[in-house]
Amino acid sequence: MKTERISGSEAIIKCLLAEGVDILYGYPGGAIMPVYDELYKYQDKIHHVLTRHEQGATHAAQGYARISGKVGVAMATSGPGATNLITGIADAQIDSTPMVCITGQVPSHLLGSDAFQETDIVGISTPVTKWNHQVTKASEIPEVMAKAFYIAKSGRPGPVLIDITKDAQFEELDFKYEKCKGVRSYKPVPDTDIESVKEAAELINNAKKPMIVWGQGVVLSEAEKELIEVIEKAEIPSAWTILGASAVPTSHPLNIGMVGMHGNYAPNILTNECDVLIAIGMRFDDRVTGSLNTYAKQAKVIHFEIDPAEVDKNVKTDVAVLGDAKASLKELLPLLNANSHPEWLQRFKDLYKIEFDKVINKDINPTKEGLTMGEVLKEINIQSKGEAAIVSDVGQHQMIACRYAEFNTTKSNITSGGLGTMGFALPAAIGAKMAAPNREVVAIIGDGGYQMTIQELGTIFQQRVPVKIVVLNNEFLGMVRQWQQLFFDKRYASTEMVNPDFVAIAKGYHIEAQKVTKRDDLKTAVKEMIDFDGPYFLEVCVEKEDNVFPMIPSGASVSDIRLE
Repeated sequence: MKTERISGSEAIIKCLLAEGVDILYGYPGGAIMPVYDELYKYQDKIHHVLTRHEQGATHAAQGYARISGKVGVAMATSGPGATNLITGIADAQIDSTPMVCITGQVPSHLLGSDAFQETDIVGISTPVTKWNHQVTKASEIPEVMAKAFYIAKSGRPGPVLIDITKDAQFEELDFKYEKCKGVRSYKPVPDTDIESVKEAAELINNAKKPMIVWGQGVVLSEAEKELIEVIEKAEIPSAWTILGASAVPTSHPLNIGMVGMHGNYAPNILTNECDVLIAIGMRFDDRVTGSLNTYAKQAKVIHFEIDPAEVDKNVKTDVAVLGDAKASLKELLPLLNANSHPEWLQRFKDLYKIEFDKVINKDINPTKEGLTMGEVLKEINIQSKGEAAIVSDVGQHQMIACRYAEFNTTKSNITSGGLGTMGFALPAAIGAKMAAPNREVVAIIGDGGYQMTIQELGTIFQQRVPVKIVVLNNEFLGMVRQWQQLFFDKRYASTEMVNPDFVAIAKGYHIEAQKVTKRDDLKTAVKEMIDFDGPYFLEVCVEKEDNVFPMIPSGASVSDIRLE
């Protein structure tokens, strides 16, 4: 390959172009200024989005990655610019989101001298990145950048941080770029052992009460089709974690709903009655399992997993099938017998009826005066025909969105799972909409989380991103308040919110906005929002002290799930 003599800064831009990057989220500053200067020359090829905070840049990159399946890219300067990326990086790490973050650093001769805006971002980010590296010589840039993109996207995805000193950005190099195809000692996808697949198939074929719980691994490996084929051939009731939502359409008869703390009644209860539990691309998070001392003790456990570190970490497995979920399910399918489990499926239907009567119907068809979060989601489903990508923040509204949104298309549920980052949704919705401009993207946010990144309304205004924003306002930090009500004798310590005029703020950013306080106005308002050609803000005032049920108390068994 022919080389050309260019600066380290231009090399960074050319590396991004070689990796197919067309959108970059970031915030300039002194230590990254040479790269921004080069970026100015490439405005027709890479669209830079100036977020209003570096955390917003990471969440936007996450939203972009989650809906597109590509690597999201964020860039910031040294010191506080770099440290402001950390929350988004940690979020991406625990939720397996492919992201490359580029930070500027003080000149190499000043490293370790406590220079202005010097921070050891490599040391700080080490626990929350899949890989990181500091570049002090321009000649390192092509190889390090190629490696960064390869590591971020391969195997179990995750965030990578590249810290580049300012002198390396100015220094010249003989540039040539080759995409990375492998890294010594790093094997992103373990080989699938066909014997373990056969063992799994035998257990499933002999099961009387099989149950699948799938997670985001299915979405990341694009194994949706294979999962549905397995589910249908063996007629296995199948539940999902919140990050796995949308891999199988909500309406599928074998989709039995969400597991976990605020999941559906039937799959939680019957986890402790199934005889074979098949986990696919999920990590047995504590919010899914509740007390491990009582979790699925009666079941043979099969774990399909790409990351060997997750096997037996929380739940002891009987058969572990290592490898990419798509490849493993392809191997499994021909070994499965066509089967049916009518009595077992009826158990799920019976328990769903109990949940519908005690919880669901009251949430989506309320008779009380105040608006509920559930009926807002129901109306969004109707007006968007269940085709919207829902980007939710963290809290009660998140659980309601996951429970009641209709997911007819994969990659439709974008939320902060493992880290539970309030402030995630608004910037993540920006990235999601820019990655999928032809999809309707609706951000569902609580009044607390919204104010953590409300400044990103400026990004929406400047970039003209036609995202739809719904704030469900109960004037509380609702999830914390619910716990205070149930477990702390209603001592609402520091959870009541005194909120500003959200509509006025949105209009200050020249974003069309309205507020709904009455049920009679909800349908028209949601329709106006969905039909509007451009960004739109809708505030819906909901009941202040509504709780989200079902609920598994912290540390309790999944069998102890409460309906009220």
